Amino acid sequence: MAPELRHLRYLLAVAEHHSFTRAAEELRISQPTLSQQVKQLERAVGVPLLDRGGRTVRLTDAGEAYARHARRALRDLAAAERAVHDVADLSRGHLRLALTPTFTAYLLGPLLAALHETHPGITVQVREATQDRIEAALASDEVDLGIAFDGPLPAGLTGTALFTERPVLVAATASPLAARAAGALPDGALPDGALPVSELMKCQLVLLTPDFATRTYVDAHLAAHGVRPRIAVEVGSVQALIEVVRRTGLATVLPEAVTDGRPELTRIPLAPPLPPRTVVLLRRDRAYESAAARAFTGLARDLAVSLGYRPAPRA
Repeated sequence: MAPELRHLRYLLAVAEHHSFTRAAEELRISQPTLSQQVKQLERAVGVPLLDRGGRTVRLTDAGEAYARHARRALRDLAAAERAVHDVADLSRGHLRLALTPTFTAYLLGPLLAALHETHPGITVQVREATQDRIEAALASDEVDLGIAFDGPLPAGLTGTALFTERPVLVAATASPLAARAAGALPDGALPDGALPVSELMKCQLVLLTPDFATRTYVDAHLAAHGVRPRIAVEVGSVQALIEVVRRTGLATVLPEAVTDGRPELTRIPLAPPLPPRTVVLLRRDRAYESAAARAFTGLARDLAVSLGYRPAPRA
């Protein structure tokens, strides 16, 4: 008997869950059926692929080797199916996009609006994740494109620079800090509207939790200037940051573009400013690129220009 695709999927499900029971639940088949199908595969290849003797089920050495090729085969098959269904005229298509949380606050909406207006037949699946998880998802062909920040990339991935963003201090427009930046409080007006970084030791801040790359970036800048900020609140999303800032006198650090279209928020430059970051579009190197992915790449570049974002530095 020649192995079939279902045999590969069944084996990988058991290997992932280390259990026939949990794998059967995920696959929505009975446990005896799953066990029988895996045994058929083992008879076909002539060696045991699973070690059933311990407290949990695990792959044998032969099973590890077989599973590695099985995963690759299923990824290649999925790519082939996408290629077959890809339509060059973009009357239909599908895009799997991943991005770091910062971009959901100001970039995702305009990008998807432009894509839907230009190519309404393209459907999009969006995943919000940390940069390391985006890179892993690209490497395993779980997503087509990723939006993140420039930096060293794992082998097999490549990045296209889109624009440069510079984070600033953001406060509610009605707050005393915003009034100082606007010069509305003469006695405490900021020189040139910029807040010395040292004064962040006097301000109460709301920041992302330390597991976010943006928080690490902010902490590094403040530490380099000997500043220990007064952190009143830590949150786990950019949207939560915005809501807290809107409704309190707390300030935060966000990209300048977050304040666009939000008159209730005011951007306040810092002195010295935080270093700029280059935003890049990530993809697998030499992988199949669908018409939908190519169209999205072009739209992302055009949108960055039309919105007036700073051009990315030339390589």
